[in-house]
Amino acid sequence: MNDSNNSLSHCKWNCKYHIVFAPKYRRQVIYGKIKTDIGQILRKLCTWKGVEIVEAELSPDHVHMLVKIPPKYSVSQFMGYLKGKSTLMIFDKHANLKYKYGRRQFWCDGYYVDTVTYFYGHCFQGGKNFAPLPALLRFMVSKGAFTIIFTPNSVNLREVRVQGF
Repeated sequence: MNDSNNSLSHCKWNCKYHIVFAPKYRRQVIYGKIKTDIGQILRKLCTWKGVEIVEAELSPDHVHMLVKIPPKYSVSQFMGYLKGKSTLMIFDKHANLKYKYGRRQFWCDGYYVDTVTYFYGHCFQGGKNFAPLPALLRFMVSKGAFTIIFTPNSVNLREVRVQGF
């Protein structure tokens, strides 16, 4: 996996997102020939937008993708494009699915997105069940990236001042 920064005309960036989305009603339709076609369609659409797929997995009832989205696109803008265009392309390729999905909607509304941070080759993923900041801070202090100065009454991370950035 390449962790180097990408660049646009005025910025360097490394924006990775873990995205999960599912078919309408979580129907278990992503298998066999359809699974292969959906994979090719998603890959093609990401290439057209300049989005790199780092990892992807198609389960029978949902899709996991780890993607690098350029900062010129918001995640919601990219997901609207990806789900909208892929729906049209899937129904063009598999016309029989039109009758199962009313109003030509293949994907359900919404998606899950989380940021992924790589620092010195280690992965720190955010989320409500994981506290990435303390782990990242401990790791960065161990590498000598900066020092932490605790105030006399520091009880939590909000009261900690960080030097070095």
